[in-house]
Amino acid sequence: MRLNVRYSTQYIYTTPARRIVQLLRVTAESFAGQTVLDWRIDVDCDARLREGRDGYGNVTHMLYVDAPVPSLRVTVTGRVMTEDRAGLVQNLPSDLPPGVFVRVTPLTRAGLPLRELAQALEQQGGTMLEKLHRLTGLIHMKMNFDTGTTDVDTPAEEAFAAGHGVCQDFAHIFIAVARCLNIPARYVSGHLYRRDGAVVQEAAHAWAEAWVEDLGWVAFDPTNGICADDSYIRVACGLDYHDAAPFAGARSGGGSETLAVEVQVRQSQSQTQS
Repeated sequence: MRLNVRYSTQYIYTTPARRIVQLLRVTAESFAGQTVLDWRIDVDCDARLREGRDGYGNVTHMLYVDAPVPSLRVTVTGRVMTEDRAGLVQNLPSDLPPGVFVRVTPLTRAGLPLRELAQALEQQGGTMLEKLHRLTGLIHMKMNFDTGTTDVDTPAEEAFAAGHGVCQDFAHIFIAVARCLNIPARYVSGHLYRRDGAVVQEAAHAWAEAWVEDLGWVAFDPTNGICADDSYIRVACGLDYHDAAPFAGARSGGGSETLAVEVQVRQSQSQTQS
């Protein structure tokens, strides 16, 4: 599938921000099943961008704004060719050993209910892949998608107890349970083409990857109850949200801020016409 992405993030400050430093993880890379045709980052003010790569292999850009600005808009645009590989994630340009991703973080720490869920999955038996598919389905069934009840610092256990959250909460719950089963699992941020026709979205998407022996990394999206297919554009990964967040940073001055995010993921017009 040919997909076009436009990801706009705007900060509006009550007083001019004197200096801004942002870490961006917004650049997709090519691997088996995902070919990046072009990708760019535009900033609406005088800024410096320095490209690098973090410890998880993600492409990063440090953004520096050294003069006072009343607002900051960063716009990411790209064209990507995707292929449905039934969730298999192979030939990444940079990666770490799977064992790194069994480490528990505050956002993915499993309390008693999640440990009991892991125990129940273990008792039901089956292969590792079958357990992960069942876990994906259970989270999708038990959790309600709700944008107004959690934030980026909500732990998996808290979201699970409440029974609702957003895609990052679904991913954290999946990761917490998988790690209870001693399965390496990691958080993934990226974009999703909505087959229901909803082109404009309020945020980027998030899902999880788990290491399955003899297969490697497999992408599971508990928010939608499926493995990632050609509707998904993978951008960054880490132990949890904080390692793969699209934007993180600090500023001097600026007072309070208003944040506006808009994501558009469309099929290429030439593809839809054909």
